Amino acid sequence: MWVGIEDADSIKTIRAAFEAGITTVDTAEVYGEGHSERIVAEALSDVRDQVEYATKVFANHLKYDQVIEACDRSLKNLKTDYIDLYQIHWPAGAFNSAIVPIQETMNALNYLKDQGKIKAIGVSNFSRVQLVEASQYGRIDSLQPAYSLFWRQVEQDAMPYCIENQISIVAYSPLAQGLLTEKFSRSQKFPPEDNRAKNKLFQGENFERAQQALDKLRPIAKRHNCTLAQLALAWLIAQPQTNAIAGARYPEQAKDNALAADVKLSADEIAEIDAIGRIVTDHLDNNPVMWNW
Repeated sequence: MWVGIEDADSIKTIRAAFEAGITTVDTAEVYGEGHSERIVAEALSDVRDQVEYATKVFANHLKYDQVIEACDRSLKNLKTDYIDLYQIHWPAGAFNSAIVPIQETMNALNYLKDQGKIKAIGVSNFSRVQLVEASQYGRIDSLQPAYSLFWRQVEQDAMPYCIENQISIVAYSPLAQGLLTEKFSRSQKFPPEDNRAKNKLFQGENFERAQQALDKLRPIAKRHNCTLAQLALAWLIAQPQTNAIAGARYPEQAKDNALAADVKLSADEIAEIDAIGRIVTDHLDNNPVMWNW
């Protein structure tokens, strides 16, 4: 789903992130059918005790035995004997997968936790209703939703429950797949194999509104002597319970992402940025999926 990436660059980028102080790496079994996990291991195996690995079991592996097998495969790919955070990638039924009762999946995850193979259980792309149901069968430590200044459905849905129950929000696409950087002009077109081609934020009026919002964010970034991307990440990690997993292709991007932690925003600035983000989000529907798949 991502084009033009070399393994050597990925390894250097993950390493650069670690050296810049980023100690958590998020991956999944479905990314390149284990390839991504193997790249993470290649980059970080020698500093395993200083990092946290977060990976995911896909929607087609949620039966009890499948979860156990998937975890063992991920452990092998990651060259480790434990996973710090193991997440259900999408709820059962997503992508035409089998409907598996959440209790069955949670039983397997609790077993893996008892065995010491995983340290914490998370869910990804779950609604508040699904999160509450999963929580009946064991401790859920994190929710991974799409969340950025330009994509904020989680705030109306699961976020209040997460705050109340001390569940970490691990925001994916915190830069809206690069839209919150300055690299895409108004004339940008993506090849059909790039998954941004189907991202609603890159379509028509949404894309135009995003450009207007970026124009308004630039002076605030300038005030802080930071990039638009760093400003967007700083705003996001200032939200309650929220962490950002920012992607990077090259070492410089990883180092730049890490510097977002140094951008300190006042309450007024957070409110100002919030209002600018609504130029985009007020016009979106309530569908939490960012792509027209």
